[in-house]
Amino acid sequence: GGGGRGGDSRGGSSYGGSRDGRGGGGGSFGGNRSGGASGGGRSGGGSSFGGDRRDDRRDDRQYPDRPLRPEERKYDRPEFGGGPHAYPNRGSAARKPSPAPRPRREGQGAPGDPRRQPQRTRELQGKIEDAVLARHEQGQGVKGGNEEGERLQKVLARAGMGSRRACEELIEQGRVSVNGQQVTEQGKRVQPETDEIKVDGLTVATQSFLFFALNKPAGVVSTMEDPDGRQCLGDYVNNRETRLFHVGRLDTETEGIILLTNHGELAHRLTHPRYGVTKTYLAAIQGPIPRDLGKTLAKGIELEDGYARADSFKVVSNVGKNYLVEVTLHEGRKHIVRRMLSEAGYPVEKLVRTAFGPITLGDQKSGWLRRLTNPEVGQLMNEVGL
Repeated sequence: GGGGRGGDSRGGSSYGGSRDGRGGGGGSFGGNRSGGASGGGRSGGGSSFGGDRRDDRRDDRQYPDRPLRPEERKYDRPEFGGGPHAYPNRGSAARKPSPAPRPRREGQGAPGDPRRQPQRTRELQGKIEDAVLARHEQGQGVKGGNEEGERLQKVLARAGMGSRRACEELIEQGRVSVNGQQVTEQGKRVQPETDEIKVDGLTVATQSFLFFALNKPAGVVSTMEDPDGRQCLGDYVNNRETRLFHVGRLDTETEGIILLTNHGELAHRLTHPRYGVTKTYLAAIQGPIPRDLGKTLAKGIELEDGYARADSFKVVSNVGKNYLVEVTLHEGRKHIVRRMLSEAGYPVEKLVRTAFGPITLGDQKSGWLRRLTNPEVGQLMNEVGL
């Protein structure tokens, strides 16, 4: 490099260096004769870009609270104040391996640990386990656990009486009875298969029973299957996995409500003459009709298989000679309404059954199948003493 007039080449490049710069070290942009910290003179050392590293160390001693550099703030700043050297485990101390944890003795745990208890002998532990097992086998693990059956509110909820909370409110209000005894406290257990459960005096169907009402169209035979291929009741319930059977029959040309269920005892009682379940019909006949026709039907009409009596009779409407009359009776003999009116001199042109016991047809469309509500099922069972 080109130094000053009397300089040697040891000091590296010099742009306008000192005249006698023998000890110059490093480059100097406009150095002076005495060379200080700018690096061009005899004692100068290092670059002139802001001095050397000793200045930084002096700054640390003079200004201990100076702001931390970004890398210090990120990695070396202590949690609660202090300088960059506040951590004790830095340098060689951080490289020392951590001491191995002291092994815990058997039967002990950390403070507050539920396992921190005196060690049990195997014999004592075996006795405790046998006692717990025996208690649970006897059903004494939970209060009332030794009782059989299901909780009453759960049975009611499954039967469709509402949510479990709503069923609990029914019990609290005293509206539920089991085998004739009123229940007002929670936790009562029942046997759904054998116990008689009632809500507001109506029996609740607690088992997996199905109850349907079908508005049978004209031309449908009252059987679940027909070997001749005619349209039958089974055509309306062929997607049901449970076998259903019809309650009573309707003539092929008679329309109206017919019940379907898998509850055998209920179906038997609804059709048995002993229980006298009423059926209501609307019949279209030709008039004029006498005023005492109702009394005549109530006294009884002699048929080939005995007398048949109507429970009630009334004229619903008439337009000229066309009359629509309502007949209610509890007998269930074949073609009973048609034969009675025909014997009285008024052949039936059209017949519709509008009610079976407490279950009415309402505005249900022809050919529609609907599931009975819980109150309707309760009314049916109450009708026949179930």
